[in-house]
Amino acid sequence: MKAKLCEVNAAAAEKLPPQADDKSGIGVHYIDAYIKPMNVKLEDGTPVRCKRRGLKITLSAGTKKGEGLMRRLDVGRDPVVMLDAALQEAAKSAGIELAVEDGAIFVTI
Repeated sequence: MKAKLCEVNAAAAEKLPPQADDKSGIGVHYIDAYIKPMNVKLEDGTPVRCKRRGLKITLSAGTKKGEGLMRRLDVGRDPVVMLDAALQEAAKSAGIELAVEDGAIFVTI
């Protein structure tokens, strides 16, 4: 089942370094702003949750849960690329698919 999760938070880009003061090295303010709208219930009632704790991104959809890490050494210093890789890793380990298309985030369970 493919469902629209949320719109991409365009305001999150304003929290990227150097525009925002971020000493984390991974853009935590950007990450938090990007994943906050992803915490919703789908039309069929399935809860989708995404949260960050340190370098770990946890994504769950219903009973499926996966984790991904923000890997600066593997994917580069860009927080946008790191977050995308971490979300894809979390989705893959949960057995679901995440896709960003036309300014929206879609989930396939």
